[in-house]
Amino acid sequence: MTTSRLVLAISMILAMLAPPIPISAMDETPKNPKHEARVENIANLPEVIWQDSDPATLDLIYGPGGKEQAPDPHGTYTFVAEDLKQSQPKFDVKDAQGTHWRIKLGEESQPEVAAARLLWAAGYYVDQDYYFDEIKVEGLPKLHRGQNYVSADGVVRGARLKLKSKEYKKVGNWSWSKNPFVGTKELNGMRVMMALVNNWDVSTINNSIYAINGQREYVVSDIGASFGNTGSVATRSKGKLGDYEKSKFIAKTSPEYVDFVMHERPFFLAAVDVPYYRQRGRMEDVAKHIPRADAKWVGQRLGRLSDDQIRDCFRAAGYSPEQVDAYAKVVQERITELNAL
Repeated sequence: MTTSRLVLAISMILAMLAPPIPISAMDETPKNPKHEARVENIANLPEVIWQDSDPATLDLIYGPGGKEQAPDPHGTYTFVAEDLKQSQPKFDVKDAQGTHWRIKLGEESQPEVAAARLLWAAGYYVDQDYYFDEIKVEGLPKLHRGQNYVSADGVVRGARLKLKSKEYKKVGNWSWSKNPFVGTKELNGMRVMMALVNNWDVSTINNSIYAINGQREYVVSDIGASFGNTGSVATRSKGKLGDYEKSKFIAKTSPEYVDFVMHERPFFLAAVDVPYYRQRGRMEDVAKHIPRADAKWVGQRLGRLSDDQIRDCFRAAGYSPEQVDAYAKVVQERITELNAL
């Protein structure tokens, strides 16, 4: 054996006998004390999902941001960037004051605003959402999605605007089955609200945790799949008044618990995709086995809203007067059902 081959062989043997290098030692990225401090500070913030307020005093036209923080319906907005990550057409703009907004187009834009107003009325944290029939956007390129909602002169039709504030820091997502509020009336009340508005897309990805105002707020941040029919891909809908009117609210009751209607499980042939089938089945559980007392509690809170306030939720979403009355009628009937438990 030549000298070079002997040296190579000895080196290989020594390498095999050497102790493994810990994974932590392989990470040569220097630690950032400021980043670690921020992470630790966020972890120490109190966690909240609900706030006590008097529903009868709330302005459900303008929502949690109030008229003061509402975007100008007659202002001109400047295109910033298109968001291609989500399922619905979205892009970011900024107004004349430099405030940034995320615009959502399509069939979720109206139901999302109305649903958020009702959630806020019940005491839950929500995004600051607004709806415009039309909005002028300068510098708007041809969109990859949603171009059919844009005219040649940059007027965008049917736009939901969500405030994008630096004060809101998204720090994660949360699931319905694993969170700090499991078993509380506040979480159970939110589960009831998902059934009340027929929100069928209760995926974890649609639930956000925001670090804001010295606390971690647990929010249903995407609630556009509402006010239609729950069900499989073939039967579910969003913002379809006729479907919402015909849908059933309460599935069954026992002396202690209530099951609300939330059809999520796909057609049985979809069971070949086992993970997907199980995921949709777990979504149905969000509306099942809810204590009667907790369901009635949220019904009592909603019962403090005036008929006009309930209509305001749908006026804020840009529905016609006839649609406003029809949607509000269904909501009022469901509130009555809750209070009769």
